[in-house]
Amino acid sequence: MKTLGEHIVDKQSEFPDATGELTSLLSSIKLAAKVVNRDINKAGLVDIIGSTGVHNIQGEDQQKMDLFANEKFKAALEARGQVCGVASEEEDEIIIFNSEKGHNGKYVVLMDPLDGSSNIDVNVSVGTIFSIYRRLSPVGSTPTLDDFLQPGSAQVAAGYVIYGSSTMLVYSTGYGVHGFTCDPSLGVFYLSHENMQIPEDGRIYSINEGNYLAFPPGVKKYLKYCQEEDKETNRPYTSRYIGSLVSDFHRNLLKGGIYMYPSTSTYRNGKLRLLYECNPLAYLVEQAGGRASNGFTRILDIKPEQVHQRVPFYCGSLNMIKKVESLIQEHHTQES
Repeated sequence: MKTLGEHIVDKQSEFPDATGELTSLLSSIKLAAKVVNRDINKAGLVDIIGSTGVHNIQGEDQQKMDLFANEKFKAALEARGQVCGVASEEEDEIIIFNSEKGHNGKYVVLMDPLDGSSNIDVNVSVGTIFSIYRRLSPVGSTPTLDDFLQPGSAQVAAGYVIYGSSTMLVYSTGYGVHGFTCDPSLGVFYLSHENMQIPEDGRIYSINEGNYLAFPPGVKKYLKYCQEEDKETNRPYTSRYIGSLVSDFHRNLLKGGIYMYPSTSTYRNGKLRLLYECNPLAYLVEQAGGRASNGFTRILDIKPEQVHQRVPFYCGSLNMIKKVESLIQEHHTQES
């Protein structure tokens, strides 16, 4: 059985820098993930569940595990010197590692340290999402905001960790998507899913249908399409929505399906963050043969304007995304 470290070394020749720095950086993420996983598994036994009573910059209630995971990932990424700064969903501003070792780091990491953290209280799977870019500013200098405001197409690696019935780390450096399952008795991630591919057609749609009245007309029409009976296209489709983005994405990646978080009357620009959630998952789904869009534009082509920017998000099986895009654009044209 091949470990995560062995797999990264084997694939290192495919990575543009091929200097061992990616190995060390991903090892930092792996270490922090194991620490977070350990404490998630203690939920209910120690005081790590529930709200802190503090709101993040998006106005969302921060959970205790949000802050714990954020601190563990920051510490792990700073320790080895490959990363010069971090942007996190839990931080108002970008975090610069102000040390000589930090300033010499070649990469920046953007992350959602604990996606779906409120679900820990009810023992539902949660995850970590990460995105890695090569810095634009000169190595040795102080990183700048521009290092973080790069389009998703500039990512050199991305991935997620899902803390569920088993703990898995899934990543890509632009040469396929590979999944590793943690053996809890050893604390080692072993290759379990090599070259993951999402089916071009799926039978699962994932969306919070409680917001139906606030959805754009094209999305409403697509939901009706999913629910219609049609033997030729194997409809109706099955509705599956966990409410943890990583969990919904992971299931659809394996089985085929579409995840949707459109704009609503409350969230005009959508709710999900472009840099911390949409870009890394879009990168992974494209590497697996799928597609990700805001309904009009490829997610990876969007130039970010701010670190906490939100976008509508449609991600999953290629043909399902093409269908929802066509209906969204059709209604947009009619309204224009």
